[in-house]
Amino acid sequence: MAHALHPNYMDKHESNHQPKMHCGLVVKHNANQRYATTAVTATLFRECAAIEGIPTQDFVVRNDQGCGSTIGPILSASLGIRTVDVGVPQLSMHSIREMCGTEDIDICFRHFTAFFNHFAAVDANLDDADMC
Repeated sequence: MAHALHPNYMDKHESNHQPKMHCGLVVKHNANQRYATTAVTATLFRECAAIEGIPTQDFVVRNDQGCGSTIGPILSASLGIRTVDVGVPQLSMHSIREMCGTEDIDICFRHFTAFFNHFAAVDANLDDADMC
């Protein structure tokens, strides 16, 4: 899950990173490594979606705001696998009134299917680009 732009607290988000419900999965970034996303893993994830025309969004925590974490950094460090932290945008995370967009469930399914189907080819293309 990812924090969607809350209409009552719009100032809590960076102006260029305001995830909206019904607009695609959110790739989560954090300079303090609270999320495991790297430039390479974010690119892999976005490119797999782009092949199928699936929208993605980005979220970067403001420097003056606190941030939770995920198990991504732990798994990435302990297993040595490339990791991308993503989520469906939702409002009121951890409250009894948390909600997400109904269209985002289908977008999520299509995105993970595209990732499964296209990862190897996209990864090979990135490896070829590294050789140049």
